Amino acid sequence: MKYGLAGASGRMGGEIKKAFAAHDLCYTMNSGGEEMKGRPDVLVDFTLPGAFDQVMAAAERFGCSLVTGVTGYDEEHLDRLRALGGTVAVVQSYNFAEGITLLKMILRDFGALFDDWDAEIEETHHNKKKDVPSGTAVLLREALGRDCPSHSLRIGGVPGDHSVVFGNEGEVITLSHRALSRSVFALGALKAAEFAAGAAPGFYSFEEVLECGRKM
Repeated sequence: MKYGLAGASGRMGGEIKKAFAAHDLCYTMNSGGEEMKGRPDVLVDFTLPGAFDQVMAAAERFGCSLVTGVTGYDEEHLDRLRALGGTVAVVQSYNFAEGITLLKMILRDFGALFDDWDAEIEETHHNKKKDVPSGTAVLLREALGRDCPSHSLRIGGVPGDHSVVFGNEGEVITLSHRALSRSVFALGALKAAEFAAGAAPGFYSFEEVLECGRKM
């Protein structure tokens, strides 16, 4: 698989290069410009929302699939990604850790059991992360299907901790996920890229990528 990488000089860019070592990096995009050695089958994007137009232009120019893990997108960004999915495979997720996807599925399938419990979301990330709350916290709240408070910490070098806390008058239940390193996000992005490189046009979630992998 030939792949392109937007945000190649960032921290996630370094993790992506390690996880994708068996594949051919033929295009990079950084704040300093672009470098191309060939046409990618899939473009992997871990930039910021400010680079959205440039990333979209590259995906459209190459006619390649797109995997994006950028957080902080608004509905206009997502609508444009869905439109791109009419011509190529687009995988969009705010978190490519498999465990977060499993947590999301648990909340979606069993969250109604906690309808009469209080619920709040806690998330902690490194002090360089800009969006508050995190995209993952938003994802978990949507999976739960109710508007609940969220609390954010930005300290040190934490890759990502997320907890959904339920409480009633006499009990507390906490569902938690902790990423021990950024490598888990890169390995998830690798699964998404390998899926997208051969998938039909469409707008896919990471959950759909994992479900297809289990069916194969």
